Amino acid sequence: MVTSTTRAFGSPFRYIQGPGEIDRIAEYASEHGSNIFMLIDPFLFDSLYAKFDAQFAHSSCVFNAAAFGGECTEAEVARISELASDSGAQIIAGIGGGKTLDTAKLVAAENGLISFIVPTSASTDAPTSSLSVVYSEEGKHLYSKSHRRGSDLILVDSKLIAEAPLRLFIAGIGDALSTYYEARANEQSDTANYIGRGYRRTRAAMAIAEECRDVLFRDALRAVEDLRAGALTEAVENVIEANILLSGLGFENTGCAGAHSVHTGIHEIPGTEKYYHGEMVAFGIVFQLVLENDREDELDEVMDLLTTLDLPVTLEQLGVDATPENLEIITSRICDGNSGVDAEPFLVTHDTVYNALISADAIGRSWIDD
Repeated sequence: MVTSTTRAFGSPFRYIQGPGEIDRIAEYASEHGSNIFMLIDPFLFDSLYAKFDAQFAHSSCVFNAAAFGGECTEAEVARISELASDSGAQIIAGIGGGKTLDTAKLVAAENGLISFIVPTSASTDAPTSSLSVVYSEEGKHLYSKSHRRGSDLILVDSKLIAEAPLRLFIAGIGDALSTYYEARANEQSDTANYIGRGYRRTRAAMAIAEECRDVLFRDALRAVEDLRAGALTEAVENVIEANILLSGLGFENTGCAGAHSVHTGIHEIPGTEKYYHGEMVAFGIVFQLVLENDREDELDEVMDLLTTLDLPVTLEQLGVDATPENLEIITSRICDGNSGVDAEPFLVTHDTVYNALISADAIGRSWIDD
């Protein structure tokens, strides 16, 4: 529980979303400086470099670029910092997936650069947050770093995102759907949010979390069908905004709880790294609602959406055998004090977590069998 009545809200400076917006990045860059360095996902590097080369040929802003090394490590941050400094960059743009974006945020923070974040999928809310996750060279999670301020521009090209694999978009729905339920838990326990040293939630933050939930229940299924048909519709745009902006503002300004703790726990099981963050969080929502002994109608509503989208609602769907040994590993990680489950508004014990995992898995299997 927080020890002050002070409330706080944080956000990026500007968020822009629409089809073809990446074709205006030179225009946006020239509003902030005369030199930009772009860190680009390697599998997109050649196509995007050619696009930017043509675009910046008509701009007053100079651009340089490098392919991301594949892991957000201290060494990679140092490498990109040196390249950006040597090029005289005033702006750094991270273009790609979460680790690319996190690296760009760290480079911006450590070198006092203006930061542009350009996600190429809507698989998580990481683009909007002011956090970076740092890994070892072997890909092991080391620590998370909270930056003093949000990025200067989140530029979301919805056409580019619509062309990404559909599984990424659906995983983003799983991540975003947790926002409201975790916000509610933090509100009830009065746990500090992730702004600065941690404050109480604003009413605006809670309203954003609720809107995130409402958008997904209204538009998620239609948006997925539209993308399968190759259509970029208003429903798709709404869900992109929910996955990236509403969820990002929601979790950072309200906090995570039981659902994300399961993601942390499942990561301890070898072989689960092939599953996306939002896929693990989807099962985490089921776990959290079971742990909270939530209303049956609300649990049914969540289960219906998750199963219709083929998001995981069992451990088996995440490559985990529900053996006592694996359940113990997941439970111990959830209960180690750093997973987020302590934000739940009641005493959480090893036994309650262990049994909630068993129950959530059983409920998921019953829905799949039906």
